[in-house]
Amino acid sequence: MTGQPADGAAVKAFPAARSEARLLVPALMFIALVVAAVASLGTPLITSVATSFHVSLGSAQWTLTVALLSGAVATPVLGRLGAGPHRRATILATLAVVVVGSALTVLPVPFAWLLAGRAAQGVGLGLTALMMGVARDHLSEERSATVIALISVVSIIGAGVGYPLAALLAELGGVRAAYGLGLVVTAAALLTAWRSMPEAPEGRSAHVDVAGAVVLAAVLLLVLFLAGERNLWSRHLAVAAGLAGVAAVLLCAWAVIELRSTTPLVDVRAVRHPAVAGANLAMFVGGIGMYLLLTLITRYAQTPHGAGYGFGLTTFVAGLVLIPFSVLGFVAGKLTPRVRTRIADPLLLADSAVVVGGGFVLFAAARSDLAELFAAMGVLGFGVGGFSAAMPGVILAATPKSETSSAMSFNYVVRSVGYSLGSAVGGSILATGTGPGHLFPDDSDYTTAALVGIGAMAITTLTSLALARRRWSGTNP
Repeated sequence: MTGQPADGAAVKAFPAARSEARLLVPALMFIALVVAAVASLGTPLITSVATSFHVSLGSAQWTLTVALLSGAVATPVLGRLGAGPHRRATILATLAVVVVGSALTVLPVPFAWLLAGRAAQGVGLGLTALMMGVARDHLSEERSATVIALISVVSIIGAGVGYPLAALLAELGGVRAAYGLGLVVTAAALLTAWRSMPEAPEGRSAHVDVAGAVVLAAVLLLVLFLAGERNLWSRHLAVAAGLAGVAAVLLCAWAVIELRSTTPLVDVRAVRHPAVAGANLAMFVGGIGMYLLLTLITRYAQTPHGAGYGFGLTTFVAGLVLIPFSVLGFVAGKLTPRVRTRIADPLLLADSAVVVGGGFVLFAAARSDLAELFAAMGVLGFGVGGFSAAMPGVILAATPKSETSSAMSFNYVVRSVGYSLGSAVGGSILATGTGPGHLFPDDSDYTTAALVGIGAMAITTLTSLALARRRWSGTNP
């Protein structure tokens, strides 16, 4: 008789746990999608911001750059906090900051306050790694691997979701209406997190390495500034080279600080693990190539017919070109966990890099018809989706469960820097091909940029194959 209540309680508890898990997974997906989409709002609104606030396009570009910068700085900090006992509070506080930032972008405030709001929105990018940590702690091993892969994919395709919506709202109601979308969805994400985020497992502790965070912020600021200010390299090469040298010195100093710290912001020793280091190298070089092709296709689509090529699409219609990217990226993310049972994650990285390289080949060879741009963007999305879904498996295979958020946060910093450099590389190649007195580069310069991208994806493929070979050698002595 005494055992019956216990059995009954167990029977009742199990469905409740399953119900909570069913609510948790969509919540993790939704939050990752929202923070990615909101951070990307700056991309389609740069021209509108310049017009509305009467600033230069270079100044308006900072509405995107400052979000990437704050996200890159916040990601390892939040990753470390997420490894501790106050992960739920960290998630809620971060989303509250994002909501406040979203409100600033909507209010009739000066341009400086808009930048502050965009910086606050960018902080949300650090939550992606925390969502992965929650999934790994509170779901079964098999289920968590699938969910983590999808979170990684959603964080990529969020840009494809936010871009056309923001562009449409900007055309209909102005830049404030577009940013209003961000306020609505971030408030919904905060409510979702409050209702669904569980507490972290007991027995964990985490301290933030303040000195490491400050030095890393300085490094990232210099890197993103040098990536965005292309005129600096052409007009003041010595200054640019000097700043690059300063960034390199600071990066070395940061590594020393992290190695000596008892509570490092990023466990550099773990990052030096061959599998983790190789994965981050593949992410860095692959990120350059992936964002390069995304930049080339969207810019080509918006180039007016008067340039002798291009389609003269409006910002909104050009945003629709990203739909194949998002759809096929999500499809690849759904397929990857099933394929992982037969193909190792490093091989999936290599295969996905080859697919992205195929997108470059398609763009280089055929772009005279809009359908061909859609096809190239779809191929890119499928490759990026597979790459993003396979990446966590490579890193987490060599990472303790308690360090999930920290390890993945470093990978996302690497990805952010790679994406920024990819955009800068594309802009530099096209700027070099723009002759005096011309507004647009020659069509052949897009082919040149595509060839550079093919080279980047070839390096990514070889790096991934080296990871696969090492894993095979380790399991088959």
